Parts: sequence; C-alpha cells; structure tokens
Amino acid sequence: MSLVRCGRRPAISFSTHSCTPKLLRSSTSIASSWGRGRRWVCPSSVQGPLLKCSSSHTRIRTTLSAKPTDVDASPSQSPPAPREVTKKSVSVILLAGGQGKRMGASMPKQYLPLLGVPIALYSFFTFARIPEVKEIIAVCDSSYRDIFEDAKESVMVNLKFASPGKERQDSVYNGLQEIDPLADLVCVHDSARPLVSPKDVEKVLQDAWVHGAAVLGVSVKATIKEANNDSFVVKTLDRQMLWEMQTPQVVKPGLLRKGFELVQRDSLEVTDDVSIVEHLKHPVYITQGSYTNIKVTTPDDLLVAERILNQD
Repeated sequence: MSLVRCGRRPAISFSTHSCTPKLLRSSTSIASSWGRGRRWVCPSSVQGPLLKCSSSHTRIRTTLSAKPTDVDASPSQSPPAPREVTKKSVSVILLAGGQGKRMGASMPKQYLPLLGVPIALYSFFTFARIPEVKEIIAVCDSSYRDIFEDAKESVMVNLKFASPGKERQDSVYNGLQEIDPLADLVCVHDSARPLVSPKDVEKVLQDAWVHGAAVLGVSVKATIKEANNDSFVVKTLDRQMLWEMQTPQVVKPGLLRKGFELVQRDSLEVTDDVSIVEHLKHPVYITQGSYTNIKVTTPDDLLVAERILNQD
C-alpha cells in the first residue's frame, strides 16, 4: 500500500485459503475454460455502469490558467487548448505482467476468474468503453496475450502489447514506448484493480489534463504510526494528511518521459508512477477515489471483490 502525505491455462489451486464455489470446479473444467479462441464479452456487472459513461460526463474541475478571454484570437496564433480531455486522446498502459505470489495460485492473480471473467478484463472493458481512450497497451507475458485479443472483438479500441520488465517502473517504461505519439495523456492502471469506476477514471483524467499529473487516492482510515528499527513507536502520523494511492495514475506524456530520463540517469527506484513525476518537483494532484477500487492480492481480496460485484 502506497501512502503519501498532502498454450493451455493451468488448473487453478490455492495453497491455504478456501475460495468461492465458482472457483471450486474440477481442474479439468477450469483448465478447459481457458482455451484459446474464447470470446470474452463485457460482464453485465461492468457493462451497466459503463453505459452511463459518456463524453458529456460532468467535470468537477475545469479551471485552467488560461481563460478564453486571455487568448488573442488573431489568425496567426494557434487555437487555445481545449478545456477538457478530448475523445480518443488517451493511451492506457494496463499493467498485467505481475506474478501474484501472495495469491498462492497456479497462475498470476490478474488472470484468475472473478465471477467467471479474468480479473484483468474488468478494467480492460472499463477503459475500452470510455470515449477519451484511444488505445490500450497491455503489458503482459506473451502467453497471456490471447486473453486480451479475444476480448478485443467486443470493443472499439486499439490494442497493443508490451513486454513486462523486471520492476514495475520498467514495465511502465516499456508500455510508454508503444503509445501513440499524439496522445495527450498516459493513463497507467494496475489490472489487479478490477473495480475502478468509469466516473473515477473520468475525474482523474480531467485532473491530469489540468495539472499535468493526477492519481486516484482515498483518505487513510486506520491510525498510522512511524516506528524505528527496533519496532518502537516514534510518533503517530496525522491521518488527515495521509492518502492511500490507487490507480489509474495519469500523466502528460512529455512529463512522464522527462521523469524517466531523470530516474534512469540517477538510477532511482520508484514504487508508483507519479513518484517519477515527483522527482521532477512537479506537483501531483490527488483525485478523490473510491474505497471499492481494491487491489486483488490475496484470496480474501477475491472474495471481497465478488461481494462488491454481487451488490451491484
């Protein structure tokens, strides 16, 4: 948890935790369900909210430093920049190359079925149906590309692939090399967060357009204490100043490339995407997210995600 201040699919098995009846099918039936050529369609639990999402979504923050009255309308000058994100101007980097060792399953967690659909496809369908998104770059192992290729048939969005790197920042960098050179924004999302809402995506896209970089986050609920190396409490942190970071994390492409130049030059290690921008001393805006945008890391998280979807 990041905190900041102001072939054939193998059978699925879990090492220690029990799982829901939907995952307790026989190994043969589970393995056969992952055969190539299966046509994945957007699950109804995701499709409903997505159909309400349109380019006319109400923007909560649209103030820019330059107002229309500040721009000289002479023909020799370029037209003023649009006040909000335009259609087909966003490149999404969908990170789907993790191993998911904490899940204790026989395949990476992002490909486990959630109510019968691979986890990674929930956010794939969410982004694919947002008008501002032009393309999705799936950063994944080549053996899992067919999952996205089969799902592509049911959506109207460009699909590209990039190979995962050793660390998260390497995977993001590889994905960045594949984006459309004319993209206005780069939106990085962890495919293990299947429940991100279209409304929150729209908000963070708009905030990144205004501020250059934005990230979804939620206020910390628990009491957080700082401890020393001997496990003694040093102080209690003010949780009103603490936020838990989520994804998507959205940055303007030029800013992200400049950040990567600094990170690579100084051999820096970062734990999330906006940290790259932070090293440039560029402000990053935190967009209020939703607590339901959980990251599925353990079998318990999978159960919670199922409950959330069933409530919807």
